[in-house]
Amino acid sequence: MEELGIRLARLELFRDLNEAEIQWLSQNFEELTLEEGAVLFREGESRTHFYLLEDGEVSLGRVLPSGRPVRLITFVEGEHFGEGCFIDDSPHSTTARAVKPTRLLVITKDSMQKMAEEEPTLFSKILKRVSRMVLRRLASSSSSPEDSASRYMSGQTRREHDFLGYKDVPSDSFYGIQTLRAMENFTITGVSLSNFPRLIRALAVVKIACARANAELGLLKPDVRDAIVRACEEILEGKLHNHFVVDMVQGGAGTSTNMNINEVVANRALELLGHARGEYQFCHPNNHVNLSQSTNDVYPTALKLALLGYHDVFVADLKLLIEAFRIKAREFQDVIKMGRTQLQDAVPMTLGMEFRAWARQLEDEVHGLTRASRNFTLVNMGGTAIGTGINADPQYGPAVVGHLRTISGYDIRSDEDLIASTSDTGPFVEYSNALKRLAIKLSRISNDLRLLSSGPRTGLAEIRLPEAQPGSSIMPGKVNPVIPEVVNQIAFRVIGNDLSVSLASEAGQLELNVMEPIIAYSILESMEMLINGMNTLRIRCIDGIEANRERCRSLVMGSAGIVTALAPHLGYEACSDLAKESLKSGIPIADLVLQKGLMEEKTLKELLRPENMLMPHPMKS
Repeated sequence: MEELGIRLARLELFRDLNEAEIQWLSQNFEELTLEEGAVLFREGESRTHFYLLEDGEVSLGRVLPSGRPVRLITFVEGEHFGEGCFIDDSPHSTTARAVKPTRLLVITKDSMQKMAEEEPTLFSKILKRVSRMVLRRLASSSSSPEDSASRYMSGQTRREHDFLGYKDVPSDSFYGIQTLRAMENFTITGVSLSNFPRLIRALAVVKIACARANAELGLLKPDVRDAIVRACEEILEGKLHNHFVVDMVQGGAGTSTNMNINEVVANRALELLGHARGEYQFCHPNNHVNLSQSTNDVYPTALKLALLGYHDVFVADLKLLIEAFRIKAREFQDVIKMGRTQLQDAVPMTLGMEFRAWARQLEDEVHGLTRASRNFTLVNMGGTAIGTGINADPQYGPAVVGHLRTISGYDIRSDEDLIASTSDTGPFVEYSNALKRLAIKLSRISNDLRLLSSGPRTGLAEIRLPEAQPGSSIMPGKVNPVIPEVVNQIAFRVIGNDLSVSLASEAGQLELNVMEPIIAYSILESMEMLINGMNTLRIRCIDGIEANRERCRSLVMGSAGIVTALAPHLGYEACSDLAKESLKSGIPIADLVLQKGLMEEKTLKELLRPENMLMPHPMKS
């Protein structure tokens, strides 16, 4: 119990409590054990416990509307969570699950009530600290860089310097002076690096690989390496992301992003080494975290790693959409409808054929995206500034690439020509173009969905889309195809992003392309929007589409387009005259043929059966 009291006193939540208060807390903790995979609490359940993790790991995650689970953060030994239950019993916004066999100490809601009654002063102290922590988290989630000072609750600062001078950095921050300068210089999009956790994690992977390679070469002391690696592992677990505050669009070829992670990792490593943030003589952002590196090899390598991981998720969601179209193709395989070219009647087909064609068109994009993603396995680590490898040991490049391969699980290889690789953004252009191709197809399919569902009385009305929301503020009962419409707009954005990537790639000069930040932002935003759009289209539209079978068949039987089936028997000229007369008089094709005695009724009926027009037939000379 005495050992527990010591650990509690070290936690921010219980810091500065007196000995009697720590003892009261220690006596009211209960032990809880979990098997691997066991659920501690679920999203939507009321908060009832405060948890202190003794041994093991607990992850917090959510299930996206698409059904894909996402791990947000992982807690390890000595960390705590669930402190919000001291304030109220509002529902959990995440689900907690044991990653491995886990042991926790918990305080229950009953114990909190007991604390409020028996130790009101203690309860008040904890409540104030919890409130402060919650406020800090809310403040740090602000996406606006213009009011960055309001994110820090303490008001305390630490003085840092670079070669441009001195600045006061908020003491609560893990970033340092160069990140602060970037925040002041680049209030551009309001979208910070923290909006793209995959890129942050990829940067952390690069820093782990570099630290291990440098230590193997005797350039980094083991204790500093371990602290850097552990700080990066915390980033991989989902922690510290709110300290990645630089704008995604920035000058300097990504230097602000690289320094943001260098400073966050350095300051967290300092804490792990027992030093204060800012005591860079023990672990420096440049001298230790960025050792043997340049932004010019770190940034593109991290972006490639991020895109490799995101590609796997992206393609998996695209395949779900493709399967949704295939399911509808099977459901509608017997629904006869009129095919159209140039928005005019063509020849009969089935609705299932139409959906199957869409699935096949999208399937081609899986192959195109995968082919383009393979270029991301070639990196320029070890090239440093321009690819010559200045300030890096000859063995460093192969060593760091080996670690990247091990950590990432991808077949990461060093490019044969690091100078060429450092200035070449071709892989990003190719992948962005593949995203654009997919966006164009999704938009075209969405156009078709809107056309086929148009009406419902005065349009084609061959299919019925799920009713998502009222469609007008003035016209009662109107329902619009809002899901295909939003996919159209996503496609327009992706097409624009691809143009940005193309122009940025063209703007590279000599040994470096300084426009990589807009390339990164454009591609990551396109992928994010497309994933959301594809899942929205699948769940809120495709899965619920219904066929208007009677309408489809009646349009076929009333169309002059079926005369095409008679052309091999009556000739093109005669059939053209029949079509013209049918359209002018309104008399169906079959009736005209019989009136003119051009064919026997039995033969005519067989030829004009829509089902017989869906595939090739042997032709007689």
